[in-house]
Amino acid sequence: MKRLLLLLPVTAASLALSACAAAQSPTAPSLAKRAVEGRLNVAPPPVVVPPPGPLPADLAGRLARWEADGAAGQQAFAAERDSTAQLVSAAAGAAVASERWVVAQQAISRLTAARAPLTAALADLERLYIERSVDEAIDGLPDIYALRDRLAEQVSAQDAVIEALSRQLPGE
Repeated sequence: MKRLLLLLPVTAASLALSACAAAQSPTAPSLAKRAVEGRLNVAPPPVVVPPPGPLPADLAGRLARWEADGAAGQQAFAAERDSTAQLVSAAAGAAVASERWVVAQQAISRLTAARAPLTAALADLERLYIERSVDEAIDGLPDIYALRDRLAEQVSAQDAVIEALSRQLPGE
């Protein structure tokens, strides 16, 4: 009985399909492509996007200032790096919150603060890049992006130095 109930829907469906097939007459329309079809399959015209122009004059001075700030931050970081490394090495075996450990932590803080001009310049540059991208003001974007990329690489390298020094201290 259960088999009969399972076969009933399948049998009904096959009967319905055969009835549809029988209802088609020899004059049914062809499914071949018509002459009208495909006339609108035309490639859209290319969109001409002008290349970015030169850097606007008002931005050239700001970029030069940010580049100088980045160089100053890099120099200050380099000046602090060796002394910080020495203090961290001296605190390598010291207990957490000991005098040497605190002095090393302070040195890492000074090292981080020394690069402030660089990180501030990068933040300002990224803000400018985003604003100009949103406004679709593409003139000068290659220059802005190139400087942003250079400063970001410097910050990344400095981050790696600070992280390596911090890992040398106990409790970090």
